[in-house]
Amino acid sequence: MSTGLLLIDIQNDYFPEGKMELQGSVEAARVASRLLDFFRQRRLPIVHIQHVAIKAGATFFLPGTPGVDIYEGVKPQENEKLIQKHYPNSFRETELLTHLQGKGIRQLVVAGMMTHMCVDATTRTATDLGFECRIVTDGCATRNLKLNGQEVMARDVQLAFLAALNGTYGRVLAADELMTEMQA
Repeated sequence: MSTGLLLIDIQNDYFPEGKMELQGSVEAARVASRLLDFFRQRRLPIVHIQHVAIKAGATFFLPGTPGVDIYEGVKPQENEKLIQKHYPNSFRETELLTHLQGKGIRQLVVAGMMTHMCVDATTRTATDLGFECRIVTDGCATRNLKLNGQEVMARDVQLAFLAALNGTYGRVLAADELMTEMQA
């Protein structure tokens, strides 16, 4: 069974001085870079997802701005697939499913941003489509959220969403644990 790496929205606007800075984005990108190196060394399939905002009133990932670009430490190489999307779910109105099926990929290692939005939506859909998912906890980042005047801290958002995915929608684990397992 072929395993592919899916890197979701690791783009400049999520980093310091970007238009939607996430907590832990730099650290998550370092982990994603290590995963990328691991997959490249083994010549395993890699897919980069890039969100391009087309919705009226969008404030980040705007076409033609530096913020929409893939972050320097995880830029795709020529032989790696780059898929652009316009919605949180990486499968919605994209070629992602066709591409994964064409490559015989049945297992996905998922890392990226934002945990509570695009990582969550994509992982749930992937599982519903029959893919086995492993979500890399330290390779994801999110932000504080607000509800009814209360602030939910990014750490709590991260834990809640990963806990909800763990089990039913995939297996949540750290990058080092994943890479150790894949070498066995």
